[in-house]
Amino acid sequence: MSDLDLLTQSLARNVKRWRTERGFTLDALAARAGVSRGMLIQIEQARTNPSLGTVVKIGDALGISITTLLDYEQGPKVRIIPPEQVVRLWHTDAGSYSRLLAGTEAPGPLEMWEWRLMPGESSRSDPHPVGTVEIAHVTAGELTLTVEDAEYRVPAGSSVTFEANAPHAYGNRGDVPAEMTLTVSVPAVH
Repeated sequence: MSDLDLLTQSLARNVKRWRTERGFTLDALAARAGVSRGMLIQIEQARTNPSLGTVVKIGDALGISITTLLDYEQGPKVRIIPPEQVVRLWHTDAGSYSRLLAGTEAPGPLEMWEWRLMPGESSRSDPHPVGTVEIAHVTAGELTLTVEDAEYRVPAGSSVTFEANAPHAYGNRGDVPAEMTLTVSVPAVH
């Protein structure tokens, strides 16, 4: 079975499990996530590979991390994620990418990402739920962070925190690759 098949089946099982655990109908989750009921049905039946944006919206609506949605199995309290299990969820032909390094529920989703942005490239993100906070540490190059319409330059060695319940984007306006570690903390759904 391919990695993509494993992810598709894990996503199907976990979306249905967490939707049921939260007491959401298909219609209720579709409305909370801003995706169609038909898309949720296809996801829960492992008949589609949704976009990263769709997976993020579903995770946010359920109040769980992408890691939990894609988890092959529920493991012990201590979990070591070997390099071959790190999931690359976004990439471009030029070499930009984001990799989900690890995630947990604490008590809401908490995720740690590795990002690489090639010169001239950027990635936009829809607003996350109110209370979501992101922390980035730039290890190489310079990150141009845009929150709403304001731009912030974050050079290598610097860190930035921001409330992520507004549209935001990560960009590289420099001449060398920008690299960062990003942590996303989403509040628990009540």
